[in-house]
Formats: sequence, structure tokens, C-alpha cells
Amino acid sequence: MVIIIFSINIVYVSFFTVRMIMTLKGYRYLAALVSMIEIVIYIVGLGLVLDNLDQIQNLIAYALGYGSGVIIGTKIEEKMALGYITVNVITIDESDYLPRKLREKGYGVTDWDANGMDGGRQAMQILTPRKMELQLYQTIKEIDPKAFIIAYEPKTIHGGFWVKAVRKGKLMK
Repeated sequence: MVIIIFSINIVYVSFFTVRMIMTLKGYRYLAALVSMIEIVIYIVGLGLVLDNLDQIQNLIAYALGYGSGVIIGTKIEEKMALGYITVNVITIDESDYLPRKLREKGYGVTDWDANGMDGGRQAMQILTPRKMELQLYQTIKEIDPKAFIIAYEPKTIHGGFWVKAVRKGKLMK
């Protein structure tokens, strides 16, 4: 019984975590589908615990399964890598070498000259699917290991040649 309760809760909370992230990223129909499966699993698991409340090990299994489900759900979402990421890069190299190399690899790069505390810099803003985020970081670090990198998730994206290319599936396979 303990293993069943533990396993059911891992599955339930993993679904819950993925559904919440999908909802936040705008995948509402897919999130609704996941929530239907999630609630069935939840009711079965909760029913098993409520039928066996006299045994403390069932409550402990429920709690441990819940915590494990959060971790597993987040790992699943990381693998799914839904959405996009915007990366700001500042480099000491003021040439166009890094932006040009990134563009050659298919990234949408907007770059401009900037000033830092110690002088001139090259600043860039790069938009990429989250699935390609680690590849982008690797490319930047190979070209400039000392580049300053900040990343965040944009809420809304509209316009530009790059968005059209991504939607047509023409970006860095």
C-alpha cells in the first residue's frame, strides 16, 4: 500500500507541475487535457490514503510522493523546454564577430555598441527557443568565455523576421 500511495502521488504531482507550467506558458488546451488525467490520479491516491488514515506510513508515503513529484515534474518540464528565452549578452569585444557567428547559426540577434565601467562593449539581445538555450550558451562561451549573460523568459513576442522563421520550423535543426 505504501509503494502504491507513493507512486500515485509522484505521478499526480508531476502532472500537476507540468500542467501549471503549461498554463503559465499559454498552452491552455493541452493543460486542460493534462488536468483531466491529473484529477483522476489525485482522487484515486487521496482515496487510498483516506481509507488507511490509521497507518502513519501511508501519510508519510503520501508526503514523500508529493515532494518527489514536484522534483520529477520540474525535470519533465525542463526536458519539454516550452517557450522562448531572451538572452542579453555583453562582451568586451566591440567587433561584430560574435553577433555574426550567432546569426550564421540561425539566432535572431540585435546588437549595439554600449559603454561599461571600463570602456566600450558590444551588447546583444538574442531570442531563442528554450530547447536551444544550452546550445546558445555553449556557443557564446566558446567565442567569449568572459561574456556577461543574462536570460529571461519573454511574456509576449510579436513581429520580426525571426518569429516567422521559428513558426515555419526554419531555425537551427
